[in-house]
Amino acid sequence: MNELIGRVFSFEKQVYADQSALYSRLASDGQSPKALMISCADSRVVPEHIMQAQPGDLFVCRNAGNIVPPFGQMNGGVSSTVEYAVMVLNVRDIIVCGHSDCGAMKAIGKDDVLASMPNVAAWLRHSNAAAKVVSDCYPELEGNDRVRAVTLENIVAQIAHLRTHPSVAAGIARGEIALHGWYVDIHAGTVLALDGETNRFVTLREDRPLPVALAHRERLAATPEFAEAAE
Repeated sequence: MNELIGRVFSFEKQVYADQSALYSRLASDGQSPKALMISCADSRVVPEHIMQAQPGDLFVCRNAGNIVPPFGQMNGGVSSTVEYAVMVLNVRDIIVCGHSDCGAMKAIGKDDVLASMPNVAAWLRHSNAAAKVVSDCYPELEGNDRVRAVTLENIVAQIAHLRTHPSVAAGIARGEIALHGWYVDIHAGTVLALDGETNRFVTLREDRPLPVALAHRERLAATPEFAEAAE
């Protein structure tokens, strides 16, 4: 622990000194992050490191299982962070980021493991849909393969929860917000992204278009064309 704390002095003397102009600008102008990333709190997954982001680039919310409670169910830190990022910081991209070997995903459905952690158990209920999908649609999977499937389906479920938040729903309808689902494979050092066109996760590659779960596109159901058809 002393070694970790000691790095604060390295930040002050080296990191901050080398980027003093950037920190000065951020302090005077405020923040304008390019994206909100909702990731797992796992210590092995560091959003800024994965995206090679500079200070001010990302607005980050981390929690066990990269969970987004549906709107209205819990007035907590995640919901407030989402609302602030959209309404105040005007982020245009929201990323839900899961990862391999996720302890939270391993614990889902294991009542013996969660019995002594009632708060964790209650939190992970927001991933019940993912567990149900895997149990019903991937019944043959076991062990690590099952955990991977639950993790991927959980990303899909949390993106669906995001869309229940009024600020996000309105931004999507205006074509101002895009949603992304990412999976970091710690073992391979690769990132998979949810392709909204195929509903499959594919590996990110420099020579290929970026897969997006829900792209920037106006989605207004009650358009004049719709009204005319109804008449």
